[in-house]
Amino acid sequence: MAAPAERDLDHVGRIMAKWHEARPDLDVSPLGVIGRLHRLAARLTEELVAVYAEFGLGEGEFDILATLRREGPPYELTPRDLGHWTMVSSGAVTKRVDRCVEQGLVTRRVSNHDGRGRVIALTDAGLDVIDRAFTAHLVNERRLVDLLGETERARLARTLESWGRALEA
Repeated sequence: MAAPAERDLDHVGRIMAKWHEARPDLDVSPLGVIGRLHRLAARLTEELVAVYAEFGLGEGEFDILATLRREGPPYELTPRDLGHWTMVSSGAVTKRVDRCVEQGLVTRRVSNHDGRGRVIALTDAGLDVIDRAFTAHLVNERRLVDLLGETERARLARTLESWGRALEA
């Protein structure tokens, strides 16, 4: 069977073809998955942050506000819990929270339970902006996933979940 014409290949396919020529002794098929996921993640991030920017938010601020919002009233967490749920370092949480405090979207106060601890809480302005931004975010995500058929979306979600669980094991 003949190799596909270069014009029929996507960017990653062309890279794989070049590697196959340069190193025919290697199986370059993992590039087909990892390379495409990497490129897709970067492209999706561009699409997502464009919507956050409409609300004056960066990716980090959106993440902090969304994490607090989904906690429910009183919309507050410790910095440690924010780090756990946002999956970033304590330093990154501090920088993100600082930017949100500067914008009046969250407050930072001493914990009622531990005088050494801090609590980060949404302000009314923060609640308003994340409610509007998250609604727009979901519309945007729907637009992006609707580029695939329903069966493809469900299969992809299951595959990604399975792969993620295998990597965490």
